[in-house]
Amino acid sequence: MGVKFRLTIMNFLQFFIWGAWLITIAAYWFQTKHWSGAEFGAIFSTMGIASLFMPAIAGIVADRWINAEKLLGSFHIIGAIILFTVPLVESPTAMFWVMLVNMFFYMPTISLAITVAYSALKKENLDVVKEYPPIRVFGTIGFIVAMWTVSLLKIETSSAQFYVASGASLILGIYSFSLPKCEVNKNIEKKNFIESLGLKAFTLFKQRRMALFFVFSMLLGAALQLTNMYGDTFLHDFGKIPAFKDLLAVKYPAIIMSVSQISETLFILAIPFFLKRFGIKKVMLMSMFAWVLRFGLFGLGNPAEGLWMIILSCIVYGMAFDFFNISGSLYVENESEPGIRASAQGLFMMMTNGFGAIMGSALSGIMIDAFFKNPDDSFQWKGIWFAFAAYSLVVAIVFTLVFKYKHNPEEIKVITH
Repeated sequence: MGVKFRLTIMNFLQFFIWGAWLITIAAYWFQTKHWSGAEFGAIFSTMGIASLFMPAIAGIVADRWINAEKLLGSFHIIGAIILFTVPLVESPTAMFWVMLVNMFFYMPTISLAITVAYSALKKENLDVVKEYPPIRVFGTIGFIVAMWTVSLLKIETSSAQFYVASGASLILGIYSFSLPKCEVNKNIEKKNFIESLGLKAFTLFKQRRMALFFVFSMLLGAALQLTNMYGDTFLHDFGKIPAFKDLLAVKYPAIIMSVSQISETLFILAIPFFLKRFGIKKVMLMSMFAWVLRFGLFGLGNPAEGLWMIILSCIVYGMAFDFFNISGSLYVENESEPGIRASAQGLFMMMTNGFGAIMGSALSGIMIDAFFKNPDDSFQWKGIWFAFAAYSLVVAIVFTLVFKYKHNPEEIKVITH
């Protein structure tokens, strides 16, 4: 079995686990449990809290002490056990703590999987920038398959979605131990205290360009959190309107939302061309303006005559997500020394899914409660989406002005060693 095929299976299962519940947990939360929106915001913040330190810690451990593929497998097996217990939870407070522990073990596996893939490809003397995106596509396909599985089985509002995720996590946990070895760096005798702990990745903040890159990664991470939190709920809410309640987009919102992930598969394949042709600054700007369109089209659309705008918004999401997330990880790989690459990927994850996610969850909740709630507690969706679009536009304008970067195609190295 070739290394690329083995990494493809890893990526498929990695994101199948997440896709089985991430988009549909809102329906379970509001439609079945009838818990509050404030408590739901706390649940989504668990991803951010865990990402503040767990990916960085896991990266340090993988760089210094335990092979990344073994750490990946161990975390997924533990995650499988935790996910299996979620249906037993009967209070939002308990749900918060269970999901927080689950996120402690799931969030670092995203950057660990990237580290394992990059290491395996380089051992085969393959160009990571060229070969990784087609492999990563199957992560998105796994996410899509999970969403369709949950939707077609009609368990979007059921706790059974967590059993599906648990089973996939167990399979990947066992499978990870068969992946190519990603050896630790044992040459510690000449390293200082900071280096021996694997904290050298944080010295990337000393470089102005990298520091700005991480700050804007955080701001874009907040945008990603907004769409994950409210997209499915947005479509479900149309079910309260008689003219919309029987439409496909309202009956199967997860399938409609999966168009976003289908779009990802196409834009991932375009990353090598765009990154080498235009450079990281222009690629990230494309992502930022794509977020503006993503939110703006949601604000204008509806499940009937405006369905095309919702579909177009989902298509644009592919560029918004991939041109930031995947291109960002490749940029970090290029800018990091070999001994700190796992730690650097953990740092990137901390800024996007950690600080960014917490900021997106907390500030959006405060803003919506203050300005975009009707007296009956229903959402003013047009105002919400247009406010998110304005946020993304401001981020794009500021990024254009402060991030100084002159593209040189030679800087996008063929990473094979």
